[in-house]
Amino acid sequence: MERRLSIVTLAVSDLDVSTEFYRRLGWSRSAASNSSITFIRLKGTVLALYGREALAEDAGVDDAKPGFSGVTLAYNVSSEIGVDAVVKFAVSCGARLAKAAEKVAWGGYSAYVADPDGHLWEIAYNPFFPQDEQGHLVLPE
Repeated sequence: MERRLSIVTLAVSDLDVSTEFYRRLGWSRSAASNSSITFIRLKGTVLALYGREALAEDAGVDDAKPGFSGVTLAYNVSSEIGVDAVVKFAVSCGARLAKAAEKVAWGGYSAYVADPDGHLWEIAYNPFFPQDEQGHLVLPE
């Protein structure tokens, strides 16, 4: 597992308000965004804004339970087999499997693992987000 971070996803209460806030900061919304999620290209990583309930549902956790911080970290790989391998490796290192790998509605394949403190990592293959030679996601402008 390379030492890199693909996406930081923030759970937000109002996607439009949060998107506008980041736009005012001068951060542009990528064309990969849609009505459910905003992607913002940063240097070497991506910031995603996603509804809080939707993020909890995607991660397979209860939003009402203490411990869900509303932040997930993503580690993207270039294949479904890569997802399975990274999840297996993370679990062997002490991560807890939070949600088994599966094909997801947006067209990719992902799983969630939690570190010893419960911080959620999404391990994902997204066929719509290619990676450059350093493993950074390539998003459209």
